[in-house]
Amino acid sequence: MLIEFRKKKLWCIGGGKGGIGKSIFTLGLGISLTRLGKKVILVDCDLGGANLHTLMGVRYPTISLEHFLLRKVNRLEDTVIPTPVEGIGLICGADDFLGAANPTYAQKMRLLCQIEDLPAEFVLLDLGAGTSFNLLDIFNFSPGKIVLFTSQATSIQNAYGFIKSALHRKLSREFAKDREVLQYLFPDGQDPAANFPPLRDLLTRLKGADPEQHARLSQVLWDFRVFLVVNMVKNRTDLKAPEVIQSVCADFLKVHTEIMGHLEYDPAVEAAVNQMLPFPLAKKRSRVAATLQDIAHKVQKASRLLRFPWEPEVEKAAAALMAERARRQSYAVYS
Repeated sequence: MLIEFRKKKLWCIGGGKGGIGKSIFTLGLGISLTRLGKKVILVDCDLGGANLHTLMGVRYPTISLEHFLLRKVNRLEDTVIPTPVEGIGLICGADDFLGAANPTYAQKMRLLCQIEDLPAEFVLLDLGAGTSFNLLDIFNFSPGKIVLFTSQATSIQNAYGFIKSALHRKLSREFAKDREVLQYLFPDGQDPAANFPPLRDLLTRLKGADPEQHARLSQVLWDFRVFLVVNMVKNRTDLKAPEVIQSVCADFLKVHTEIMGHLEYDPAVEAAVNQMLPFPLAKKRSRVAATLQDIAHKVQKASRLLRFPWEPEVEKAAAALMAERARRQSYAVYS
């Protein structure tokens, strides 16, 4: 059995829905990682609606992603600007030119080719709202994937829709030359986002008809590892939100998501945003700051874990382990 070891330097934060705190979470996670002695670069990938620089207290950035996309600078590294937080560099989003929200294929590939070479131990990518192909491609490119959402029904629905769309995009590219898989993903020309058939049926069909393709599809699903974080938690009931997504992903997408943590609702976060003070610097001893630090430890640990190739026994063991972790976490909160 070959065991893969690949340190995850890139972590992407998505969620589909706007207004759920992705930028604030990205900033807080970045600050928490610097407290572990890590050098971090934040990249505002909310193309067309960038605001991460505002949260960082940077009022008038002199350079942004726009300069790289329009080839005003050759290296992505040249767009990194210093911030008030020691150990954090920032690449501001591009929203000042027409077409920023929808870069060309060449611009996107040039960005992805250079993003892993940024001089930092962790690079956090803050995605915008929606499920455009560009956003999904950036999310799928990142080895570390975090989906953020709240306990609201619309947010849960959007988070699952985002995961489903990202997986569909990945499968449609991985199996671009496989007619049987594509026919299943795009039945009779239907919109896959609206009607994504359960993947367990395709796996069952391939297991008997084409064991090699079954193993290949299982490996792609196994490698599609997503971490869940629920934001603005107000009570114990809110903590059930990630379990809903986890269950639906396992049943319909055959993807094993992992609950990374939760952040409680705290009015101090909104106050820090209004004052352009990087949270959690404004309130270091808050419960939110403590849970962000805990998530930072988990990100650091997940970044260097060994990754086993897919095998039926490994998948079953992993599913049982994650179920046990979720059960323990549900009892441990607020203790």
